[in-house]
Amino acid sequence: MTPCFPGPVKSSSSIRLALSTWTEVENYLQSCKGVILPIGSTEQHGPTGAIGTDALTAEAVSLEVGKKTGVLVAPVQAYGMAEHHLGFPGTMSLKPDTLLSVIHDLLFSLASHGFERIFVVNGHGGNIATTKAAFSKVYGTALSRGLSTAPNLRCRLVNWFMAGSVFNEAKKLYGDKEGQHATPSEIALTLHLEPTLIEKQHKLPAAAPAGPIHGFEDFRKRYPDGRMGSDPFLAHPDHGANLLEKASEDLSIDLIRFLDES
Repeated sequence: MTPCFPGPVKSSSSIRLALSTWTEVENYLQSCKGVILPIGSTEQHGPTGAIGTDALTAEAVSLEVGKKTGVLVAPVQAYGMAEHHLGFPGTMSLKPDTLLSVIHDLLFSLASHGFERIFVVNGHGGNIATTKAAFSKVYGTALSRGLSTAPNLRCRLVNWFMAGSVFNEAKKLYGDKEGQHATPSEIALTLHLEPTLIEKQHKLPAAAPAGPIHGFEDFRKRYPDGRMGSDPFLAHPDHGANLLEKASEDLSIDLIRFLDES
């Protein structure tokens, strides 16, 4: 496969699949087989964090990567596997088998049109295992249905919050107060994206320490305010802008390498 690097663009509107026509996508596929699919979750993020945090952040990082590379960005899949958060009002979850089917069907749709490199940018840890299972399933489906893309179809999952420079920056900024859920790094990014969220931030008592995750009733007992060892009060919009740039830089490099893989 010939690698495609359409090149940086100034506005995200030109790389958003949702704002493209089918003819524009058809023309794009003549020179580039890559696409970015952001996935997140709609779940509680403690008493000060937005319920849409995981989807908002995954989409924002994906659009920045798209601007840096010129690769199309699909609409965000905003619902993930968040069963353990159902003890908190506002959480909307898909069961693992439902999410597997949804991701599989989205991947298959893209592959059926000619996309061969699907770069999934994830904002929620609970999606990881199921998304990787969907990759395995779609490879088999593409082959069994005789898609022309089947021999070259590749899917990659990247978690923006685990990008090397993001992880290191969060450690420097927040130390052990980063925690495991409702982290200041992800909250900082949402504060940068949506300034109205700043007014929701206030000092909180120490969070329950991070630990095991079981069912939603057990989760609510262990982590009564939804946080897991984190202090989102440390978050600042400027941190979020910096983390967004670091994430998009790291993942753009990863995407370019991915497009060039055999």
